Amino acid sequence: MARILDSAHDFHVDNFQVFKLEVRSAAGAIHDSAERCDAPKCHPETRVAVQDDLYDWIVNGDGEEERPRKFKWVTGPAGSGKTAVMGSLADRCAANGVLGATFFFASWSVSIGRRRKTAFVTTIAHQLAEYREDLKNAISSAIEKNPSVFEKNLRVQMEVLILAPIREVVRQSEAPDLQGAIIIDGLDECEAEQYHDTTRNGPWARPERKKAEDQLEILKVLQAASSEPSFPFRILVASRPERVFREFFDPENNPTPFARKLDLHEDYNADADITLFLEVQFNQIRRRYNLPPSWLPPDAIKTLVERASGQFIYAATVIRYLEMGHREPPKALLEAILKMAATQEATSNPLEQLDALYTHILESSPDPPLSLRWIFTIYRCSIHAVQAIPGTVCVASNINLLLQMDLESNEAEHLLGNLHSLIRIPPPSDQATARYDFYHKSLIDFLC
Repeated sequence: MARILDSAHDFHVDNFQVFKLEVRSAAGAIHDSAERCDAPKCHPETRVAVQDDLYDWIVNGDGEEERPRKFKWVTGPAGSGKTAVMGSLADRCAANGVLGATFFFASWSVSIGRRRKTAFVTTIAHQLAEYREDLKNAISSAIEKNPSVFEKNLRVQMEVLILAPIREVVRQSEAPDLQGAIIIDGLDECEAEQYHDTTRNGPWARPERKKAEDQLEILKVLQAASSEPSFPFRILVASRPERVFREFFDPENNPTPFARKLDLHEDYNADADITLFLEVQFNQIRRRYNLPPSWLPPDAIKTLVERASGQFIYAATVIRYLEMGHREPPKALLEAILKMAATQEATSNPLEQLDALYTHILESSPDPPLSLRWIFTIYRCSIHAVQAIPGTVCVASNINLLLQMDLESNEAEHLLGNLHSLIRIPPPSDQATARYDFYHKSLIDFLC
C-alpha cells in the first residue's frame, strides 16, 4: 500500500480516485470483459423484435412526458435467452454511444465480485466515470471528499458515487444532455453476503442471510436512482421470475411507476427465431461433415422447435451435442434425440424437454454416476474457490488430480468426452491454466 501511495504523485488526482474505483470493481461482470468472451449472444437475425423494442425504450422511452418510467424488468424462465438478449443489446448500445454501464451476475463465476453485491455500485460508478469526462471529474471529487464511501452500504454508495455526481453534471448548463442505459443481467444469481458467523449456536447465533435479501437491496437502490428527477439513465434488470422480483415489480405492492414488464416467454414467440437458428446450424454441420442435403430427417426442425417450447438453450444444446459428440456421427446423434423426444408426453412445463435432453446426454457417458460426481465437484470448487488464489484452485488439471483414481489414466476425457455440449472442457494443453465451466445454469438447477 505504501508503494502505491508513494507513487500517487504520478497520477492526476482524478485518475487516482478512479483507480480506487477500479480496484474495487468486478471487471468480469462488464459486458465485454475477458471473462465473458464465451458468453451467449443472439444469433444474427434472431430476437430482432425484442432487441428493437428494448433499444427503442432506452432511446425514446414509453412516450411519457411528466414522469418518465426509467426502470424496466425483463424476465423469462431458464433458457429463454435473457443473457443473450442483454449481451447483444449492450453491444448495440455501446456501438451507438448510449451504454452507461453493465453488470452481468453469474453464480458459477470464480470471480466473487460477479456473485455478490459488494462490487455492484462501484462497478457501475467506474463505468460511468469512463462514459463521460465530466462524470469522471464529479465522481473523482466525490471519492476525494468521502474516502470511506467504499465501506458504506449500497444506498450510501449509490448516493455518493453516482447520484450526487450526476446532479452536479446536470446542473452544468453547458454540458450536453446525459442519456443511456444501465443493463443488469442475472440478478437472480446474486448470492447473499454473510456478515456474521452463521455456524455459531446458542443465544449469540445469527441467522444466515438469504440471497433474496441482497437482491431486494439492489432493487431498492436502483429504484431510488430511477426515481431521482435528474437521473438520466434507463435501467434494465433481467432475471428469472422468482418471488422477490415478482413481488417487487407488482404495482399493487410498489407505488413506483415502472415501465411495462417484458416477458421473453409470454410476450414474444421465439419459434421463428429458433427455426432460423437451427436451419443455419444444420447447414453448417452438413457442410462440415460433407453430408448429403437429405441427411436431415423430415420435420426434424419442426419437432425440435416444438420441443424447445421457446427455450433457446434447448436448441443450442442440441447443436453443441451434434458438433461435439466424438463417438457417433451427427445423423445418428440427431436421430437418437428425435427418438427420445418422441417418447415424452406433452407437458405445460417448457423445461421438461430440456430436462429430458440433459438426461439423455448425461446417460451417454460411459459411467453416468461417476460423471455426475465430477460435475458436482467442478461446480462446488468453482463457487467455493478462494478469491485470492482462483487460478490454483479451479484449474482443470487440479480437478483431474483430485478425482482421478489412476493418475496415469485419462479418466477426465473418458468420462466427460460425451458431455462437451454441457461443459466447457479446455484442451489438454490449457488445463494447467484454464477451468472447466458450464454453458448454462439450468444444468445445475436440473441436477440439484
